[in-house]
Amino acid sequence: MFPLFSSSHHLQKSCRPRFSSVISRILFHQKKSHLRTVAETKNPKTPPSSVEENPEYLSSLKFLGIARTVISKCSNLWDSSKGEIFNTASLKDHLLSLSSISPHIVRRFWRTTVLKPEHVLEILLGFESDRCKNNLAVKKDVGTLWGIFNWASGQSKEFLHSPHSCKIMASLLVHNGYFTEADYLFSRKEIQGILLDCKEIFNNLIAGYLGEFDLEKGLLVYERMRSLDLVPSLSTYNALLGYLVELNETKLMYNVYLDLITMGMGRNVEESSCHENIIRLLCVDGKVQEARDLVRRTMSFGMKPSNLVVNAISSGYCDKKDYSDLLRFLDEAGILPDMKLGNKILFSLCNNFGTDQASAFLQKLEEINFCPAEITFGILIGFSCREGKLKNALLYISDVLSRGLKPNVYSYNALLSGMFKEGMWMQAREVLLDMKDTGVSPDLSTYRVLLAGFCKARQFDEVKAIVSEMVDCDLITLSPLEDLLTEGFMILGLSPSHVKIKRDNDRGLSKTEFFDSLGNGLYLDTDMDEYEKIIASVLEDSMVPDFNSSIVEKSSSSDINGIQIMVDEMEKWGQELSSSASASLINRFCRGPFSVKNITHHVSVMSKSIYQLDCKNLNTIIQMYSKKGFTFKARMLFDGMVKRGYTIDSCTYSSLLFDACRKGDLQSFSYCFDLARKSNWYPEAKDGNALLSSLCRNKWLSEAFELFETILSVSPYDILGTFHSLLEGLCTQGFTSIARPLLEEFSKQGMFLDNTAYSHLVSGFCREKKFMEALRIFDYMLSLNLSPPQDVEQVICQLCKTNVEKAFELKNLFIRNQPHALILINRALINGLCKSGRIEKAASVFREASLEGSILDIEVYNSLIEGYCGLNNFEKVKQILAVMIRNNLSISVFSYSKMVRSACTEDKFSLAMSLKELMFHISELPQLVLYNILIFHISSTRALFLLDEIIFTLGKKGIHFDDATYNYVIRGFLLCEDTSRCLHYLTVMISKGLKPSNRTLRKVINRLCENGNIGLIMDLSRQMEIRGWDFGPFIQCKIVNALIDNCNILEAVEFLDKLMSKDLISNNISYDYLIQRFYQQGRIDKSVELLDLMLRKGIAPESNSYDCIIQGLCDCCEWDKALDCYAEMLCRGLKPSLSTFETLVCGLSRCGLLEEGEKILKSMILYFSENPRREVFETLVGAYMSEKNNSKAFELLKVMQQKGYEPDFDTHWSLIGNLSNSSKMDQKSGFLSSLLSGFGVARK
Repeated sequence: MFPLFSSSHHLQKSCRPRFSSVISRILFHQKKSHLRTVAETKNPKTPPSSVEENPEYLSSLKFLGIARTVISKCSNLWDSSKGEIFNTASLKDHLLSLSSISPHIVRRFWRTTVLKPEHVLEILLGFESDRCKNNLAVKKDVGTLWGIFNWASGQSKEFLHSPHSCKIMASLLVHNGYFTEADYLFSRKEIQGILLDCKEIFNNLIAGYLGEFDLEKGLLVYERMRSLDLVPSLSTYNALLGYLVELNETKLMYNVYLDLITMGMGRNVEESSCHENIIRLLCVDGKVQEARDLVRRTMSFGMKPSNLVVNAISSGYCDKKDYSDLLRFLDEAGILPDMKLGNKILFSLCNNFGTDQASAFLQKLEEINFCPAEITFGILIGFSCREGKLKNALLYISDVLSRGLKPNVYSYNALLSGMFKEGMWMQAREVLLDMKDTGVSPDLSTYRVLLAGFCKARQFDEVKAIVSEMVDCDLITLSPLEDLLTEGFMILGLSPSHVKIKRDNDRGLSKTEFFDSLGNGLYLDTDMDEYEKIIASVLEDSMVPDFNSSIVEKSSSSDINGIQIMVDEMEKWGQELSSSASASLINRFCRGPFSVKNITHHVSVMSKSIYQLDCKNLNTIIQMYSKKGFTFKARMLFDGMVKRGYTIDSCTYSSLLFDACRKGDLQSFSYCFDLARKSNWYPEAKDGNALLSSLCRNKWLSEAFELFETILSVSPYDILGTFHSLLEGLCTQGFTSIARPLLEEFSKQGMFLDNTAYSHLVSGFCREKKFMEALRIFDYMLSLNLSPPQDVEQVICQLCKTNVEKAFELKNLFIRNQPHALILINRALINGLCKSGRIEKAASVFREASLEGSILDIEVYNSLIEGYCGLNNFEKVKQILAVMIRNNLSISVFSYSKMVRSACTEDKFSLAMSLKELMFHISELPQLVLYNILIFHISSTRALFLLDEIIFTLGKKGIHFDDATYNYVIRGFLLCEDTSRCLHYLTVMISKGLKPSNRTLRKVINRLCENGNIGLIMDLSRQMEIRGWDFGPFIQCKIVNALIDNCNILEAVEFLDKLMSKDLISNNISYDYLIQRFYQQGRIDKSVELLDLMLRKGIAPESNSYDCIIQGLCDCCEWDKALDCYAEMLCRGLKPSLSTFETLVCGLSRCGLLEEGEKILKSMILYFSENPRREVFETLVGAYMSEKNNSKAFELLKVMQQKGYEPDFDTHWSLIGNLSNSSKMDQKSGFLSSLLSGFGVARK
């Protein structure tokens, strides 16, 4: 049984039907009192009500506490600090962390217990120097420096860092993303005197805050800079302005931009789109004068307003209906309006003040060289017709023709509408004829006007003629049976069943409205008010084209080019998109095959401000940005919506959270997640489950559990699916030890779990190689009669190595409980037994399975081949091969390799060759792969003649070597002691651009070193260096050792220096051996350099390396450095050798550093239980005696006696004589007698 799951199977089954109902009631009860969940409003499902409420049972289910329980149990299994660098670590801990990047700087502080300001500065300067040289600074290292910085400050209230230290620290903090810490540092009094010298740091800090979407803090730093009279860089201004533009913060944006211009940077903004956006948004916000003032200021720098700027200001004036000021602006700026701008102004004037003022304004525009186009007059024509000024419209048409322009089709439509409106239907045909004569083809909109006009005039014969003409022009299709008049009514939107033409047969009151060609009186039988309303609407709408309605209608189609053409045409007519048209277009563009750049452009064109769009559109845009990876755009728009209190959709929250997961941005995820929860975010089941998996992949486990509880609290209907998603995510990412208590907690709540949940645990533990844990869960699954997971094979294979009896016991359990899984178990058992060398038992299982009729797969047969090959049982191998060939089963590469290996080991080379030929015929493997395997195993037997034969055969067949072939051939010649041919093939391989394996390079260099071929070694190393290949530890040690043995010490040093400078050293390098060699050669400086390199690579040196360096430093009388290395050695938990202890004690004693020597002697005895030699005691005692420090000498003699040593006669009597002459010592009762008693002299 699996003891961790205490609930019985019976209990779990009994609770199963009521679980979803109970949990739903609990969750809804908890939410009802303070918020209305989205689940209540959007999910139409209701929890089952068939189960009676049981208050006792309800109180026992603490469902929402499961995540907290698991976190409390497993918090030690993941890092919950989130990279926090404020901690209570000791100075030693900080130094240990920092020594991995600047070991030589840190080394001199191992013995320091108090840091002075100059010490901190030295550490920071050294770190900065190493960072510049090696580019090794990472966030963790800067966090360690900050820890040292704060530790030093905490020593006393009087401690003050040097300003230079503060500046370096601030720069490092900002560069590595510690913005809050840098802000705090700027508030310290030590840095106040150099704030004026921190301009670059301030700029980077602002950029950092904006990069983390923290505008408020970024603005605070900006204000602080300005209060110090520091001018931000142009890039900082642009970053701030770009951020404010995205949020449409016009007031702040204006102030910052005005400051930029005031600081003399206005001439640098011409190439930036920021300038245009600022002007545009100011005008949208009604601040046209401010925008104009900015343009005036930039013009003083010689910067001419762009078309976008001019359009923005013109739109602003049009919105304010201040056309006279607009004209002054154009004149002042010396701007010649283009056709689109002029049309926009005229359309606005016509719409607001009528055609008379528009016409007058057009004359003023022409005075400043504006050249009106046909559309310009088309606007005047349309509005003139709408105003009933048909004469003016005709004059404008005449003006168009006199200028050599061709009137637009919309102009003719307007003219026709105006004429019909005035009852001039008889002239309509003339206008249509004139239209065709000028080369303007009437379109469907023109014919609709004609149909509406003739219907208004009750000229139904003309209606029929128009419909017939439309058929001839292929504008509509009509069958011979369809009525022309009925079709005309339908084109206008009139229902034929409601509009009928009847003859007036009433002899009383006449109903006649019109007459036919025969003189019969006719009248319309319809709702006349509705009829006239529809006809009037068609005529009215045709006077001024309504592009917005057409765009809304067309946006649902697939004609994207047609939509774009219509949008462009609308812009030419000076019209702006309505909110409904913008919404339709945005939805269409987001669905279509457009790039984000194109969509962003369309959005900016469609609306003056993006926040004028409705919430649905804004949510759609954010989702699109997030899905396409445009995080900044999405986040800016999201923040703008949040600030304005707009409604955020659940899908928008989900897309932002997914994007944060993809980018690994935990801070953004937490920000959006907090807002989502406050907004009662309700993710769809698939989104919630996918997010759980993403969080597990990022190893954000706390957030995963928070999300888990959030999903359950708002969506209690898919508890099992959510649980499985989290469980699978944890197990897949190596957190099965956390997944198990989660499963236990669910089980305790009475939830029945099927085999899927347990299978996740088994898979996870197998993936983590924790097979015993997997076996325990597997046993528990069997006790519940659950189907075995797919990973049962891994468990059984592992048991075959460690506990065969248990493996067979599992098989028997399966026979009883899960007979359908027997094939799976037999396969796993045979594979495991073969791999563990128990081939006879595997064969027995195979025979049993065959007799039972089980169909075993290819893997089993290959496992048997490999097993019998291990026993060199070729007869069995042949039998299995025969079965596989008969059944057309493929032989694996590994099986073939095993067979060839066994044949070559037994010197059965002909059999190996035969196997190769057999594989040619029955296998789809490339011939070169088969030859490579053959070369490898034949060369292992050192059969040179066969190796030559295979190489000759490959050449004869025209089969070119690949990198594996070269590696195996080189290996073969090395084994056959043929170095020259080995080098030949190595040279050919490199010349073909192929890289030898690291193993090949190691073997070749080792052989050259054994032969003493220094020249060849260095030639090969140069080839490796040119190609940028890593020099592993073995190769480096071999080459350096060969050079040292050949007395080329300088060349060995240069060789290593070159590798370091070109970064050709692998990260797993160990220089312990070379450190000793350079010490032996007297190059202790190089030994120290290699030690530092190991530390920077994260490799812990052996104690022998420190011993050698300390010995070498002592030989050079560099006692401070030796003591630093000794302290570092102790801090790293390494024990110095006895020789190192004694060398330090004796050396320090001779040079007068007696206290240091005594400390080392005492630690040697007390902490390391070492027994120093007599000479060590005598050296230190003698040194104290020479300094007349008799008390210290006596103490050491006493220790010496305790260790079983007796002082020599001279030392003894010298010390007695000194003590006898000391009255102070005589006063100490028993002092001299104690000394004498050690030599057998009794006190009388």
